Amino acid sequence: MEIVCPAGTPASLRAAVKAGAHTVYCGFADETNARNFPGLNFDRDEIRDGIAFAHDHGAKVLVAINTFPRAGAEPLWHRALADAESAGADAVILADLGLLAHAAQHHPNLRRHLSVQAAAANADMINFYARAFGVKRVVLPRVLSVQEITAINAETEVETEVFVFGGLCVMAEGRCMLSSYATGQSPNMNGVCSPASHVDYHDEAGALSARLGGYTIHQVAAGEPAPYPTLCKGCFQAGEKTGHLFEDPVSLNAETLIPQLAEAGVTALKIEGRQRSRAYVAKVVRNFRAAVDAQAAGLPMPEGMLASLTEGQAATAGAYKKTWR
Repeated sequence: MEIVCPAGTPASLRAAVKAGAHTVYCGFADETNARNFPGLNFDRDEIRDGIAFAHDHGAKVLVAINTFPRAGAEPLWHRALADAESAGADAVILADLGLLAHAAQHHPNLRRHLSVQAAAANADMINFYARAFGVKRVVLPRVLSVQEITAINAETEVETEVFVFGGLCVMAEGRCMLSSYATGQSPNMNGVCSPASHVDYHDEAGALSARLGGYTIHQVAAGEPAPYPTLCKGCFQAGEKTGHLFEDPVSLNAETLIPQLAEAGVTALKIEGRQRSRAYVAKVVRNFRAAVDAQAAGLPMPEGMLASLTEGQAATAGAYKKTWR
């Protein structure tokens, strides 16, 4: 199976390729991609140079243009499509219907992948995107079990790509409204989930509160590590219960499920983390490349390789096993 690795900077792209990534995905330094953070992403020259480097080493590059254009600002997204094609991108990752239509009409030779932001979670939706816009691959939302992925692959010829490591979004991507209520910025339009400009920490009676947009998302005792305030991993009160009602602040790690995902017909394994360091990227890629190579050769799967890189030193298989269903 193909390993698709994140690159938030040119240095991370080179590290991922050298570590054995088959494919790297990245984005322009603007709101056309859903990791629009200061200090991340690529200008046009960096994209062109990064693609050339990857191609020289036998790897591919996907450009994420996966946010939803603002009305009247469509030229910014159209320009990103044209620049990705001229730079030699192997595919673009899109979510917006209008942008998919524009790409199919004006850039017919540019391979189109459907972003997880489109939340295409069944074969009917996926086949529609293939018929209407020539989509060749879909990134499946992190709400599907292995059995559901198997059923989807039985009903579509579109390639499927699934997340296997990193951030765990427990919402149906592309439909998340919580953080936009808290910050006034939509993750799907502005390219931010918990924007740093809206994050702050306060000492309250000996406890450290992590806030997003003025809302207390999490509170820890003095000396304990304070998690980054992401709404879906915050603590909520429901009746007399206070806890992580959606998901604990942990990472997705599906390394042990690689054989099942291969049997389910998955084409590519996606690693999340364009905001991560190049050292992190290199280690994750090396370990997943070893696991994929072992699976392909019929050898035992290496396990426990990535525990030190998970959030809070803890991980979950998330929806793949749906222990919370």
